[in-house]
Amino acid sequence: MSRTSDVLVVGGGIIGLVTAWRAAQRGLATALVDPEPGGGAARVAAGMLAAVTELHYGEQTLLGLNLASARRYPEFAAELTGASGEDLGYRRCGTLAVALDADDRALLRELHSLQRASGLESEWLSGRECRRLEPMLAPGVRGGLRVDGDHQVDPRRLARALVVACERAGVVFHRIWAERLEVVGDRAAGVVATDGTVFTAGQVVLAGGSLSGRLAGVPEEVLPPVRPVKGQVVRLTVPRPYAPFLSRTVRAVVRGSQVYLVPRENGELVVGATSEELGWDTTVTAGGVYQLLRDAHDLVPGITELPFTETRAGLRPGSPDNAPLLGPTALPGLLLATGHYRNGVLLTPVTGDVLAHVLTTGELPDEARPFSPQRFSAARTEQPV
Repeated sequence: MSRTSDVLVVGGGIIGLVTAWRAAQRGLATALVDPEPGGGAARVAAGMLAAVTELHYGEQTLLGLNLASARRYPEFAAELTGASGEDLGYRRCGTLAVALDADDRALLRELHSLQRASGLESEWLSGRECRRLEPMLAPGVRGGLRVDGDHQVDPRRLARALVVACERAGVVFHRIWAERLEVVGDRAAGVVATDGTVFTAGQVVLAGGSLSGRLAGVPEEVLPPVRPVKGQVVRLTVPRPYAPFLSRTVRAVVRGSQVYLVPRENGELVVGATSEELGWDTTVTAGGVYQLLRDAHDLVPGITELPFTETRAGLRPGSPDNAPLLGPTALPGLLLATGHYRNGVLLTPVTGDVLAHVLTTGELPDEARPFSPQRFSAARTEQPV
């Protein structure tokens, strides 16, 4: 049985969903293939919209895309809430990045210099000023960076809202795994599902997160070079009233490991996240949970009194340069929206806009040109035999 659409999105995480929603809004007959739309890495992500605090050396080009998406978030959140009737848990609460020892303080000072050199707004605070903002912080905090421009959203609510918005926009969901890309006459023409059903389309968008490189039938030269990067998180509950605990996202480097605490308005406190290069393993480990709770306790000792509600592990889609792959590949009819690594939630608005523009005009917007999938195809061609 064959079913035809203008656009077929392979993958139902938040990136696939926003792509399908925006394509349908542009008047394209859109279908999405995924056994469980709304799943994927969003179930594990904390939802920090931290374009400023997440800045890393060598990622200044990515910073531009991150900032562009962050600027769109207020309007995007309002539009999606109106289209779905779902509250996204979007909060403009800011981030406080703190240092617990002299080495961490030196690292934060370097980050502050990089932020200022990049034209970003952040304020250096003494340890006492940090504790004045967040009284639950450990007495040993040496200093920190206050970044009011970093916000947050609840990724699970975001995914749920995108599913509803897609349904209302007319996106057809095929709740099954895509097994193989169909290539007809040197052009991507659809996919074959695990039950043998063929779904054909004028354009195919591969948005399968860390699984994007495993779809059979994709020619080697356009196969996205994404890998799974494991992350474990812990969820706690802050008893009512919530306000006295944490008012904003708090993060630090503790013994060389990143840790963050993200407070939700509903009383949930997300503690994450490990970063482990362990292939496809999604086991929640005692060591991972211990590391998170130990580091979080050093940062905010009061967390040991909070009820423990959930542990979970997921896979981020990492790329060779930690940046996404957006737009057409060298195979006509095949586009990519994957490789977002730790910025998938942040880049959701701009990814939807970029892919919708490409799907309707064939042109990649200027802001997305540095992230064309063909940057890796060119690198493969240049390698010596």
